[in-house]
Amino acid sequence: MRELSFGVLFLCTGNSARSIMAESILNGVSKGRFRAYSAGSHRVGKVSPYALELLEKHGYNTEGLRSKSWDEFTGPGAPPFDFVFTVCDRAAREVCPVWPHQVMTANWSVEDPALVSGSEEAKRRAFWNAYTVLYRRIELFTNLPIASLDRLRLQSEVDAIGMR
Repeated sequence: MRELSFGVLFLCTGNSARSIMAESILNGVSKGRFRAYSAGSHRVGKVSPYALELLEKHGYNTEGLRSKSWDEFTGPGAPPFDFVFTVCDRAAREVCPVWPHQVMTANWSVEDPALVSGSEEAKRRAFWNAYTVLYRRIELFTNLPIASLDRLRLQSEVDAIGMR
């Protein structure tokens, strides 16, 4: 793993809500220590307006956020990753691309707020719940003493974060 900045890729199926929020949150709170990206195994092609609204409300930069396929991150010129986190169970069960070097992976499954139907209030509440879980996990992750943990202990820690 690189010393100064760690590359992180958040994966989900559609790349419209959870992984997008995780990308934005980590880039917003990490002060350059991490560089986050997001992608989907079957991208839907648009970012949820509820995700954008919530991120903007909390002061995160949403400029340039877009739904991306994980294929963008597998070829030459793709950014290097130290960590790849799936944020949904479906993407965790899919055969992921082979990443160019040894990355640490974990499943941080979060319920998909984009699947919630009903009132505007119910939808916003679902996005708020997903945001809260992601924020808490990212906060725990960014506070890990990555440089001082051996690989096995670090893997154990990032796995445990997904259970919280």
